[in-house]
Amino acid sequence: MRMSSQGVTVVALLADPDAPTEIAQRMAPILPARLADKSGKGQRFDVEVVSEPFTAGTEDPPTLMRRIMDRGRAETWDIVVALTDLPLHSHGRKLLVDLSHEHGLALLSLPPLGGLRLQTRALRAVEEAVLSLAAALTTRAEGSPRSQPRLGPFVSRLAPVRPGELGEEETADFRYVVTGPRGYLRVLLGMVRANRPWRLVPGLSKALATALATGAIATLDSTIWSLSEALSAQRLVIVMVGSVGLMIGWLIVDGELWHRSAKVSREARQRARLYNASTVMTVGLGVLVCYVGLIVINSVWALFILNDRVFASMTQTPLRVTEYWTLSWFVASVATVGGALGSGLESDEAIRAAAYSRREQERRRMLQADAGD
Repeated sequence: MRMSSQGVTVVALLADPDAPTEIAQRMAPILPARLADKSGKGQRFDVEVVSEPFTAGTEDPPTLMRRIMDRGRAETWDIVVALTDLPLHSHGRKLLVDLSHEHGLALLSLPPLGGLRLQTRALRAVEEAVLSLAAALTTRAEGSPRSQPRLGPFVSRLAPVRPGELGEEETADFRYVVTGPRGYLRVLLGMVRANRPWRLVPGLSKALATALATGAIATLDSTIWSLSEALSAQRLVIVMVGSVGLMIGWLIVDGELWHRSAKVSREARQRARLYNASTVMTVGLGVLVCYVGLIVINSVWALFILNDRVFASMTQTPLRVTEYWTLSWFVASVATVGGALGSGLESDEAIRAAAYSRREQERRRMLQADAGD
């Protein structure tokens, strides 16, 4: 990398498509002013966003760092910060960021930042990475001796982030990893957020159509009325858990979403558990959103179609708010079972597209190809 003319430091945010690009585009307008304010040396910054699938075909951090370095050499950028929503691993640890002060490079993995306040956390992480790399650029330009990189808010007693181990021939000269149960949970929640579980709702159109049709018919069935009145709250909870669990299991099995590692190493097993846990949580949250939607739709349908006299004659119970709620709740469980059966009409590709981000789909295809080889 080389210093730009006229005292302006050019920062490129090289982002994977989808969520990383969206995050980079949102932070780009405000990042120059924040960097100039925090640098405190009259520096000016110019931020560019470049959306490219730079992680295609690999998730090896040293390989990715070399790709970023080669990409930066072809441009007039001073600093390159690459963002990906893939969970990266190094030496058995979950990677947060790799820094190369010599080349002005940073590789940031978004899942370790967690699932909440991701935009804010990503902005702070990018700021600290750029300021650390910019300080190294200034030091070299002034001919001053190289100093220890600043740690910033990455590392503290309360944060699950620690400096990580580096190989002898790696491009990076500083690395941060997440450790411990809290670090694992942050990565897991970050992976689930990257998958955007709310996309499961419109992505499974045939399953939802089946569920809605099942719910509409069940609401008119007097046997369903009697059952909803006879079941206790505990039994309704059991029915709900069973129907949601059936839907989750069916989608995972039918869509072949369960990851089986072809390798027998401890690290490979840990990765498989992490990927499968994120799959269960992603599909589970998506199904829960569908379930709540079914309750709302069934409630509106019941209010519109049910007759209190007919209902009372069939169940010996007047039609009150409690009865509307209980019936809609029970019908949602019945409709979810119908939706699970209807999901069999969806193609495996449609289910994967609804459950995973584009980067995660490519990663899983790559893993399947490696297992086949």
